[in-house]
Amino acid sequence: MGDKVELPFPQYRCGECGRELPLTEARLTVTCEQHQPSRVVSAVEVRSATHADRHDIEDICDQALGETDVDVFGRTFDVLSQENLVAMSEGRFAGLISLAADGGDLGIVLLSVYPGFQGHGVGRALIAAAAQRAAERGLPGLKAAISNDDVPSFSFYQRHGFVIDAVAKGLLADRYGSAEPGFSGILVRDEIRLRRSVCAA
Repeated sequence: MGDKVELPFPQYRCGECGRELPLTEARLTVTCEQHQPSRVVSAVEVRSATHADRHDIEDICDQALGETDVDVFGRTFDVLSQENLVAMSEGRFAGLISLAADGGDLGIVLLSVYPGFQGHGVGRALIAAAAQRAAERGLPGLKAAISNDDVPSFSFYQRHGFVIDAVAKGLLADRYGSAEPGFSGILVRDEIRLRRSVCAA
């Protein structure tokens, strides 16, 4: 047998021991408010990416996907060629949102936050900045696409005002030739497209 394929590290971390988890090992835990992990909201600065951020952008793409190409909305986008906003927290690169106009809305090509900064308000700040960009351009909505297994992202986007807009059934299984295990071992088959209305500035 050949060497085992090295999969990119997803953006999940064990809340108990802090270990970064392979995608199929990650699990959700239901807790009451009293026993949830403490959330520390840090100061977050979101700004347009510059050429000096290229290495950090490549690194966060590599951690999340293993490459800078992202297949969403039935197209392939190169993150390095899109409009990128970066989040800085505690003087460090904490997260990225990559944006592209698509179908009359502003599409989120990639949203990724390093595990050490999750729960610190970084994702929320990136979404707010993206919505502001859409409004400034007179675009009516902000949209995102996730795989059917990505329960954490589904929860995140709904908490930030997104609703299901469409489901591309079987798209991902067809694209990759089969339905492979994803988050928590759930088979990846469909692309769920989410949308949030944006008030024009």
